[in-house]
Amino acid sequence: MRKVQDYYYKKAKKDNYPARSVYKLEEAQKKYRFIKSGDAILDFGCYPGSWSIYAARAAGPQGLVLGVDLQEGKKVSIANAAEIIWFCDDIMADDIVGKVQEIRKTFRVVLSDIAPRTSGNKWVDQQQSLHLARRVLELAQKLLKNGGNFYVKVFEGEDFREFVDSVRKSFKTVKIVKPKSSRSESREVFVLGVGFKD
Repeated sequence: MRKVQDYYYKKAKKDNYPARSVYKLEEAQKKYRFIKSGDAILDFGCYPGSWSIYAARAAGPQGLVLGVDLQEGKKVSIANAAEIIWFCDDIMADDIVGKVQEIRKTFRVVLSDIAPRTSGNKWVDQQQSLHLARRVLELAQKLLKNGGNFYVKVFEGEDFREFVDSVRKSFKTVKIVKPKSSRSESREVFVLGVGFKD
């Protein structure tokens, strides 16, 4: 397990990404191509910025990435990539949709690698993860364009299937993705929804 961790950690440093988590997005993107050139992308839980940077490169100069996190991200500018706008806010806030829509009304992709502060209690952590994933889904339902895509992290466990079923109601195709770069002992998986049904 440590060898895998070291490999992705070193690869992230070499590729100029702030965190190894970028490969959890890259692997899914290479397989499913749910980010297209010119896309407007909303990245919840974006800190420290690896997913936003990768998404900006995938969307290209005609795209836009808006990242939202409780922690302030460092401003970055990347050649031949979408503009990245980061703002510090709480996705649980009642006015978050309005604040996002002040920048852009709708998006073609919603991403989230958001995770709870882990307590060590697997059941509590999994329930917190589901709570966050449900909130991201609720926001995606308000902010995605018809036909848009959704990629969110969630911990497997009780009520996981119910969450996947709720994603199925809003998307034409749903996949459960376990990237190679996820640590083998981790219960994190990613739910991909393609083709939002407005």
